[in-house]
Amino acid sequence: MTPAANEQLGHRIRRYREDKGLTLTQLAENANISKGYISNLENDPDHKRPSAQTLFAIAKALGVSMADLLGEKLLAEPAVEVPTSLEEFAAEAGLPDTDVQMLAAITFRGEHPRTKERWRHIYDAIRMSRTLDE
Repeated sequence: MTPAANEQLGHRIRRYREDKGLTLTQLAENANISKGYISNLENDPDHKRPSAQTLFAIAKALGVSMADLLGEKLLAEPAVEVPTSLEEFAAEAGLPDTDVQMLAAITFRGEHPRTKERWRHIYDAIRMSRTLDE
């Protein structure tokens, strides 16, 4: 992994962590990885590359796939066809593939939402409802 790829990885870890509302300490506890190590991944592009097991633990704690964390496409074909309006919203919002696939499975009375604005509303409602689980 090149220094630029590590930097991108660190940026994605931080973005997903902040999107989920987690502190470094919380992510470290959830992933069972030291806070200092995660901080180094987020901030030091020259830090040694993490193992697959470490990436998996971080991805699992963040609720994203390893492909999302690495900024790569899934190797398998998506199970659900993604409507164009959802693709547009996902590109604008920088959504991870796992979130896009989750949204693509949503229909109301047999139809997908037709506009990216409606997708944004649904996504925001799902994200904001997370506090109801606490």
